[in-house]
Amino acid sequence: MRKLVSRLLFVLFSISLILGVGQSSALALNANQINVSSVSVLAEIRNDADQKLQQIGNKIDLNNTNIQAFRDLRGFYPTLARKIIENSPYEKVEDVLQIPDLSERQQQRLEENLDQFVVTDPEAAFVEGDDRINNGVYGGY
Repeated sequence: MRKLVSRLLFVLFSISLILGVGQSSALALNANQINVSSVSVLAEIRNDADQKLQQIGNKIDLNNTNIQAFRDLRGFYPTLARKIIENSPYEKVEDVLQIPDLSERQQQRLEENLDQFVVTDPEAAFVEGDDRINNGVYGGY
């Protein structure tokens, strides 16, 4: 929010200089002069990825989540997680149990964790390219 207001002020200042209204009276922009309703409307603008994340909540979306999200589930990362991602999209959570070539242990792990998953429509921001398998984020920061 602060960055947005700062950028807005910078743009307004730049425009005033270009238009030659760069007099000291024009530079005396007071925080009280900012239309708060406009700023709140700007803050409500969300992109598709933000909307998807809000829809998913704290669960792992089998159709959109990156492989890294499976690290907290014992026995999933990286082999089972990769199988899940490579066999998506899914219509419903239970479809994950139909992945071909699952070992008995992998099947059991999936069954034990079905409540950790959700299925939503694939979102391009999350599924394009190979980012679901390797997004270049390796932790340790």
